[in-house]
Amino acid sequence: MHVNTSLAQVSDLSLRTAFAVYIVALVLACIHYMRSQAVIDLRREQKAEAKAEAKDRELIAVGDGGAEALGDVDKPAVTSGDLDAARERSRKMAGAAQGLIWVAIAFHVVATVTRGLAVSRFPFGNMYEFVLTFTAVAMVVAAVIIQKKRWHTMWPWLLAPVIVLIFLDATVLYAEAAPLVPALQSFWYPFHVSTVSIGASLGLISGMFSLLYLLRIWQPRGKEKGFFGAVAKPLPSAKKLDSYAYKTAIVTLPVFGIGIMLGAIWGEVAWGRFWGWDPKETVALITWILYAAYLHARATAGWKNAKAAWINVAAFATGVFNLFFINLVASGLHSYAGLN
Repeated sequence: MHVNTSLAQVSDLSLRTAFAVYIVALVLACIHYMRSQAVIDLRREQKAEAKAEAKDRELIAVGDGGAEALGDVDKPAVTSGDLDAARERSRKMAGAAQGLIWVAIAFHVVATVTRGLAVSRFPFGNMYEFVLTFTAVAMVVAAVIIQKKRWHTMWPWLLAPVIVLIFLDATVLYAEAAPLVPALQSFWYPFHVSTVSIGASLGLISGMFSLLYLLRIWQPRGKEKGFFGAVAKPLPSAKKLDSYAYKTAIVTLPVFGIGIMLGAIWGEVAWGRFWGWDPKETVALITWILYAAYLHARATAGWKNAKAAWINVAAFATGVFNLFFINLVASGLHSYAGLN
């Protein structure tokens, strides 16, 4: 099969460009995150001053000598103008980050599509191509979910792991564009790998939401303390984080499960058995069971909150373990992925 080296080079250049833009977007998203912290502090300080002023007025009303206190309140440390200016600075940074993220996603998608066109097949032929597609799907889904302005503070948490994955993909996992190896030349190949990729991408996002949910319930809104409290301050409420983790996992379970079933059918066609307890398929099954356990726990009294979230985080961890450790270290029937 002929390989179009020009398109392969376009793919590589597009991924490098996407990586660079993602980094700039991460920097802007982190600045927005810190400015959101400042806005929250100013808003809380303003509310505290308003309460103090109301209390002082009550004291004056009953003749308890609150005139001196009232004089202090007449010059508030935080004005509405200060708060509005801080909000505007934060919004501008969020808008710039959001715009750059869409630009990076466009380059990321171009890198994925041109890689497939370069080899005249779906871009799932090795670990490099799988992670390339996996991260592209994850970013598209994340960008769709994080549309509302109040969710823009989630970007540093989602961009950071994706940037790490892309870096590892372009260095450790990189493979030259080449024809599909014989073991993957099957009717079932695009269906199995694409559904697993989409399911794993959704699982990555769901697990991150659950991880942040655990941080938020440890540092409740308005009661944050210490370093971790400052980190958690701009996050959405625990209820919203848990809701999105649950909604994403609802889609993850059937999509990932269908991917496993399609792989079993392919295994029957290629190896004469539906299941062989290969390391990768075994850990994939464990991951799917954990997602099912999470959804079940989420609907079970006494397990709805932190306990269920920890199960989802465990599913997220096994998914990442399966993606890297199994391919980098373990040897099995999926070794044709290009690493061992």
